[in-house]
Amino acid sequence: MINIVLFGKPGAGKGTQAEFLKERYNLVHLSTGDIFRFNIKNETDLGKLAKSYMDKGDLVPDAVTIKMLEEAVDDTVGANGFLYDGFPRTLAQAKELDKFLATKKWKVAATIALEADDEILINRVLERGKTSGRSDDQDEEKIRHRYQEYNEKTAPLMEYYKAQNKFRPVNGIGTIAEITKRLSDIIDNL
Repeated sequence: MINIVLFGKPGAGKGTQAEFLKERYNLVHLSTGDIFRFNIKNETDLGKLAKSYMDKGDLVPDAVTIKMLEEAVDDTVGANGFLYDGFPRTLAQAKELDKFLATKKWKVAATIALEADDEILINRVLERGKTSGRSDDQDEEKIRHRYQEYNEKTAPLMEYYKAQNKFRPVNGIGTIAEITKRLSDIIDNL
């Protein structure tokens, strides 16, 4: 069972790359964004709670995020592994993920970080916002707030995974094929 965390700021290309990687390696793509949107669309209690935070551009609290993710993993049968997209975002979430995976005798194999300049990413997100319908993709101030949240809460995860020799930075600028090749080179050598 291979578990890979795909890391990066909003607009870094996690979702795009996850589509290629899940096919190539037969992984289940678990996007917290997709899980949130499913719960919000279906007006679950967890979805309503998550939406109240997302509408402000804040990160959803750990307890809500973890519960949604655990349900998604438990509902998956016969997977060869998981590609975690947008989770964990905090040190507490990383520790909870490790504990949850340990209950299944699994572990995180690698954390791969797509890295790119903030201004390039902001333009990507604003472009995505023209078609995504997501309010948090259409407001530059909210996007910058999300990046500030990322820097404060998510960036420390790099040290956590570096200490475990599981952190792999990848240049997130280039063609989709170039970036996919960079990611595949890492996964092939795990």
